[in-house]
Amino acid sequence: MPVHSIQYVKGVGPRLGEKLAARGIRTPHDALYFFPKDYEDRRKVVPIRELKAGMTVPVRGKILSVQGDGKSFRPTRVLEVVIADGTGQLSAKWFRFHPSLAERFRVGESVTLCGSARWFRFFPEMHHPEILAEEDAADPVHSGRIVPVYPEVEGVPPRVLRKIQWEVVRRYASLEIECFSPDILARVGIPPLQESLASIHFPRDDADAERFREFSSPQQRRLIFGELFALQWALSLRRAGTEREEAIPLPWDREIVDEIKRRLPFVLTGAQRRVVNEILKDLGKPHPMHRLLQGDVGSGKTIVAWIAAMVAWRHGVQAAVMAPTEILAEQHYQRFLAQSEGLPVRVALLSAALSPKEREAVRKRIRDGEADIIVGTHALIQESVAFRNLALGVIDEQHRFGVLQRASLRRKGRISPHLLVMTATPIPRTLAIALYGDLDVSVLDEMPRGRLPVRTKVVTEGGRRKVFEEIRREITRGGRVYVVLPLVEESEKIALRDATRTAERLREAFPGVGVGLLHGRMKAAEKEETMGRFKGGDLQLLVSTTVVEVGVDVPEATVMVVEHAERFGLSQLHQLRGRVGRGTLPSACFLMTGGEQGEEAAARLSVMEQTADGFRIAEEDLRIRGPGDFAGVRQSGIPDLVFADLVRDASILNLAKEIAAELQREDPSLSSPKNAGIRRFLEMRNEAISSPD
Repeated sequence: MPVHSIQYVKGVGPRLGEKLAARGIRTPHDALYFFPKDYEDRRKVVPIRELKAGMTVPVRGKILSVQGDGKSFRPTRVLEVVIADGTGQLSAKWFRFHPSLAERFRVGESVTLCGSARWFRFFPEMHHPEILAEEDAADPVHSGRIVPVYPEVEGVPPRVLRKIQWEVVRRYASLEIECFSPDILARVGIPPLQESLASIHFPRDDADAERFREFSSPQQRRLIFGELFALQWALSLRRAGTEREEAIPLPWDREIVDEIKRRLPFVLTGAQRRVVNEILKDLGKPHPMHRLLQGDVGSGKTIVAWIAAMVAWRHGVQAAVMAPTEILAEQHYQRFLAQSEGLPVRVALLSAALSPKEREAVRKRIRDGEADIIVGTHALIQESVAFRNLALGVIDEQHRFGVLQRASLRRKGRISPHLLVMTATPIPRTLAIALYGDLDVSVLDEMPRGRLPVRTKVVTEGGRRKVFEEIRREITRGGRVYVVLPLVEESEKIALRDATRTAERLREAFPGVGVGLLHGRMKAAEKEETMGRFKGGDLQLLVSTTVVEVGVDVPEATVMVVEHAERFGLSQLHQLRGRVGRGTLPSACFLMTGGEQGEEAAARLSVMEQTADGFRIAEEDLRIRGPGDFAGVRQSGIPDLVFADLVRDASILNLAKEIAAELQREDPSLSSPKNAGIRRFLEMRNEAISSPD
């Protein structure tokens, strides 16, 4: 498309051109991608009797009365026009209107209005409806069709903006270039870009208005596919780059497997055996493993990671295990030590809790190859840490780290190490494809035998006394109790104050019970000491201002109380629930709701009472909150999606992934003439993302 200023479009000019440019609409191309926010079906006039609340349609009737002449400038002035069409009456109201508006209405004349119907005292009303002039009946822009409703542009009336967009579409939509081949368009079931742009702005007469409102028409799916294809192409490039890299092959043999089996304190579940086989197969290849291991809380991911680390050890190379917190790193370290007892494997912990002298000693052991399995936090990827022969990296709770941290750990190897990233936050399939399309995915979808379900109940303020009674019974039986408060984003001080008060109230309510406090301002050593006292039984009740560390294992913990549970996402609550029920005793989770949203929150949280399936909960969380708030999205490095919705558009996402993978195999540089358009589309998109202004 030729690039020139929007002001040269018919009906614009310099003055309107400036106002459009202030909204980012500087060229006809910009205008083509300034899409409607909604649509009004004006194909036929609707009888007043058939109106329903929320309908935005045209009505036509004879004017019965006009109240408010516009000459009074009282703050509450209202122009009210009552019309009737033989089936009923409707009141149209304008607030703070221009005096000339009243002059457009004469009692006894007919008028056509278009607005959103609402009810007041059992009678239908429209507030600020658009007046459709007689000449509009023959106008293809404002009536007799599905009419676009655009986002507001300051200083440009809606009718004027709609007319400008009509001229832009009429003259420039056909000049846009389709980048995808006819074969791809047919496979996805979408029309070419030119037709799509024209129809998105001004749908055809036979179009389904509701599908356009839901952004699910074939024409809108064309833009969705383009966006998701660009995302999947970027991930396929990342995957292809990994497959071209070299890694140290770590093939397994019967001797290694038999040694591991002898050391296991239990029989692996079927899911664990399947996942271990997938990992062992990857480790034996000469290019690096890139695998995401998803497993619900308590599904046994740590033992899988230990098995992978043992394979690396038997080959005389190093494995690194990176956890998001000091507490979790310490826990992994202790588990790996216990699991490896009696073997000459050297397990080291690199922790902020160590003194500077101790940290340097650990770094030296890592550098000299005197540590085989190294456990730590993000300290493992600091410049001061050098590995002798790192061949396996394990990242626990992947969503707490970003793409850059993942890449930093991989760079610690002399050649690319194998990489296993794990998460206990179940990721809906569509989101996993979007976030981790460059990784192979394994799922632990089976819980170890003997794991008891956690009884979950949503409780309003009126049920607090019964919750306290259950807490008292559990503590008497030797159990431990978590009480978690949401972090107040506006002020950590407020969150700490609320937690301190909660701890004081609980000490009063439970005299003789050790009540501890865990908050974000504590040093690592203080957190570790508090958790140690809780594990050991010196503290029976722990109040926390932050989410209790994912993966923290206290088998004696049998009750989880979450205050203001409505402020948490469902997946977060599922993680919290996973902190209890890790032993052999029955456990309970109480989700406390309060305030004006108590009943509404209880309805939303009811899914927690209905299921313990983390993947079902994750899907519901994604549906309710969207992907933007989902764990790992902001750290993933993927651009924000403008058109696509990962829940609504799952089928298109799968097709985009398939087509991107096929093109990556057949024409990785997109040098073929038939793929030149795709290459140009991706180049232009990358330019737009890197320089959004």
